[in-house]
Amino acid sequence: MNELVRATILVVDDKPDNLVLISGLLKDEYKIKVANGGEKALQIARSDSPPDLILLDIMMPEIDGYEVCKRLKADNKTKHIPIIFLTAKSESDDETKGFELGAVDYITKPISPPIVMSRISTHLSVKKMADFLRDQNTFLESEVQKRTAELTAIQDVTIHAMASLAETRDSDTGNHIRRTQHYVKLLAEKLRFNSRFTHFLDNEKTIEMLFKSAPLHDIGKVGIPDRILLKAGRFESHEYEIMKTHTTLGRDAILQAERELGIEVPFLKYAKEIALSHQEKWDGSGYPEGLAGDAIPISARLMAVADVYDALISRRVYKAGMPHEKAVEIISLGKGTHFDPDMVDAFLELQEEFKAVAAHYVDSDEDMAKKIDYMTISNNE
Repeated sequence: MNELVRATILVVDDKPDNLVLISGLLKDEYKIKVANGGEKALQIARSDSPPDLILLDIMMPEIDGYEVCKRLKADNKTKHIPIIFLTAKSESDDETKGFELGAVDYITKPISPPIVMSRISTHLSVKKMADFLRDQNTFLESEVQKRTAELTAIQDVTIHAMASLAETRDSDTGNHIRRTQHYVKLLAEKLRFNSRFTHFLDNEKTIEMLFKSAPLHDIGKVGIPDRILLKAGRFESHEYEIMKTHTTLGRDAILQAERELGIEVPFLKYAKEIALSHQEKWDGSGYPEGLAGDAIPISARLMAVADVYDALISRRVYKAGMPHEKAVEIISLGKGTHFDPDMVDAFLELQEEFKAVAAHYVDSDEDMAKKIDYMTISNNE
């Protein structure tokens, strides 16, 4: 057999005569390593050049074969090396114990050379196939992770592109998007242990998708005329009715994208809910459908608290930002009318975290200057 492809056998026995006997039997077919005790066997098996198979005696001083087998099978680096017990212990209980510890075979002394050679050949073939399958599984797992990462990146890019589209039309987006993302995530993580929401917020993936979807809550504003969207003051009643349509426009834009793809995209489910229903109110006085209570999607209820809080504290070209404490008071007063009561309670417990997010993603004076310039240009066109 070619030296480059010959398998390596580790022979472990405390008696030199047995090592010589087994090595002589195997040397023409395999590369041989020997160990005259358990500690030496463990060192060789854990080395950078481990054996392909181990022939292991049981009755050895200090560490017997059973203990060596137990340690090898407990070690991720050596647990896949097949072990054949080669021993004078011939009781059925001894053999049973060997298999229970993870040995692939059990041969009693005195040995029959043809049987030993045949058993070794069989188990090396099995190991070769097992190693191949593990390598294939490792490759497939790597490919799955790669494809998953690519899919996640596509999702992120898609949402970012759609959110950026909204930013080109609405002078009040930008850091508002980033802040509300983090507000929603804070609330969701807080409420996942509330019995009313555990069925929905049951894992990190759901919360992550809510975080990703939050930037699309106002995507429908791309369909609102500039004369209304960029108006620096209160809306007339007819203007307000047009402004309210941004909820259905947003949901419909996402639906249209799905229709063109020909499939319903799971990761956009929450984006559709949030876009359509984040202006609904707990008491049913919101829009566009006048939903009330638990009929409002949880995702939209989370967004409602996040959106209103940020609108209150944020500077606009037509108003100053409200102090955090005043915004908290208004959110608190909306408990059970505007907002889900449990979400308000969670918000109140998290108010310092909300304040920290707002401070971290604060709009700069440069941002405000750009907003003013953008509105001036748009209103003059």
